Amino acid sequence: MQRYIVVTGGTKGIGRAVVEQFAKEGFHIITCSRNEKDLQKLKLEIEQAYTFSKVFYQQADLSDRKSVELFLKYVQSLQVQLDVVVNNSGLFIPGKITEEDDEALPFMINTNLYSAYYISKTLVKDMIKRRSGHIFTLCSTASITPYINGGSYCISKFALYGMTKVLREETKEHNVKVTAILPGATLTASWEGVDLPPERFMKSEDVAQAIWGAYTMSANSVVEEILIRPQLGDL
Repeated sequence: MQRYIVVTGGTKGIGRAVVEQFAKEGFHIITCSRNEKDLQKLKLEIEQAYTFSKVFYQQADLSDRKSVELFLKYVQSLQVQLDVVVNNSGLFIPGKITEEDDEALPFMINTNLYSAYYISKTLVKDMIKRRSGHIFTLCSTASITPYINGGSYCISKFALYGMTKVLREETKEHNVKVTAILPGATLTASWEGVDLPPERFMKSEDVAQAIWGAYTMSANSVVEEILIRPQLGDL
């Protein structure tokens, strides 16, 4: 039986690690990214490394509602049954509420919250009909801890965490699983240029393995949230 996963922002960081993890397990991948060349490279590398996995992609900027809608139309045009959806796309712009640009909040709300909201709302409908499926949303430790210089990023991630908890309550009677992932500092592009040793960060692959582990549980159980921090604590 063919299995499909949607991973937004699948070319880098945690998204790429999730793609690798599920491709290794025989899943076909549906993904998006802002950069067309990165998507082409991903498709080539994944299909060469995991010959049973196919990669379907569309260029999309998930900060833009129209682009989100076009990506959803593309996913639906494939006419496949989705087993897993991973809302991974996100953006971090540092700054204090009192000092950041007025556009910081709407931009991060659009990217971090609204994209996951519309994607989940659309794709969960078929899962509800089938009484099967699992939605993961990449929240953050910033979803539960206010950070100085976290500003609108924290606001957007607090909201995303709340959305995920509400979706869990709405779908549990339909046998659809919903899991919030709250990773701490992970060695991704968001931390480029920071003068800290790599061992101070979590690995993207560890987050992907946690997602896979939660997915493989029996139908009797659901992991509602996974909180992962660097061994030495938050940065």
